[in-house]
Amino acid sequence: MKISSLSLVAVLSGMNTASSFVIPSPPSLKTFTRRTTSLSMAVPKSDSYTITLLPGDGIGPEITSATKQVLGALCTRCGFEIKMNEGLIGGIAIDEKNDPFPDETLEMCRASDSVLLACIGGYKWDKNPRELRPETGLLKMRKEMGLFANLRPAKVLPQLIDASTLKREIVEGVDVMVVRELTGDVYFGEPKGIDEKDGQRVGYNNMIYYENEIERIARVAGDVASKRGGKLCSVDKANVLDVSQLWRDVVTDVISSDFPDVELSHMYVDNAAMQLIRWPKQFDTMVTGNIFGDILSDEASMLVGSLGMLPSASLGESGPGVFEPIHGSAPDIAGEDLANPLAMILSAAMMLRYDLDRGAEASILEKAVEDVLDQGLRTKDIKQEEDGCKLVGCKEMGEAVTKLVQNVDVAVEVS
Repeated sequence: MKISSLSLVAVLSGMNTASSFVIPSPPSLKTFTRRTTSLSMAVPKSDSYTITLLPGDGIGPEITSATKQVLGALCTRCGFEIKMNEGLIGGIAIDEKNDPFPDETLEMCRASDSVLLACIGGYKWDKNPRELRPETGLLKMRKEMGLFANLRPAKVLPQLIDASTLKREIVEGVDVMVVRELTGDVYFGEPKGIDEKDGQRVGYNNMIYYENEIERIARVAGDVASKRGGKLCSVDKANVLDVSQLWRDVVTDVISSDFPDVELSHMYVDNAAMQLIRWPKQFDTMVTGNIFGDILSDEASMLVGSLGMLPSASLGESGPGVFEPIHGSAPDIAGEDLANPLAMILSAAMMLRYDLDRGAEASILEKAVEDVLDQGLRTKDIKQEEDGCKLVGCKEMGEAVTKLVQNVDVAVEVS
């Protein structure tokens, strides 16, 4: 998936101005023509694609296996080919290569038409030094592949309304897209570290955004909002943070100049967290920075009843995107056939739609997931007491979706 954008300037937050501090060099961004904001495919529609599969850790191999089976059935039905190469990331990469994101995996991803990631992490690696933790590999992948835009949909399916912890009248009809900036903010800001001062340890990170980083994510969000309900809420903490004031100013400028038909509002992050629970239907598209987006998108996911139902897309200016379920690796249930593969299957649908120019085929996967829920099949995470549904494992759920993909009816033409 390719996304376009723009310019330059910096603001930081959380540093004592009396301390010696040098603003780090701006991130390496290409120069883009202003007002170009289309989401374009990583590759044109083809009869054959190559993707990189990253099963990762925990339940990752199980949900990857189910998704491979589903994609195989889809290719057979629709007459195209997906060649799948598997790479290492996360804990398993640390164990086998002493690197959470080895160079050979990076090159495999860059050479692919798209990347499908399951999940990473686990208790086993929690006490490793920072450079040898699974999450470090994930951050490295995002940075090295330029994946600055994360799209996280949270749509409540009618079949799962009662799986939400919120009342039916609150969540029924909710359809929110969170657009999260993915390669800036405190996760990447420098300087950072843990030092000793006045006889005690002090830890510090820097929340920093350059103007062009904000402009490009604002354009993505404006583009997404213009194709949805036409409403965009930008989330920040401008009443306290200088970096958020820059964020608000730049987002306002971009949307007012480039997307005049999009209704823009602003909300402080603490209020947004409350409003997502109080009345989520007020939101259509939300855009925010890396750390706020990390938190809010996970919160939004619980509106639908389970992290196991939600896909995501991480996209850059050029090259392949990375598509992954937003849930974790669930090491406590790994290997027990208890995982829910539906979020990874829906992530594969996003890959088809956003990277491979196969929107009709994506609709087949999405319809198959809805139909399997209509059939009353439920994995443990979405099973409710006395709901009359059948409890199934990861393997059986994958097989059921595979069978539906072979003959499900969709209201779009597949060519």
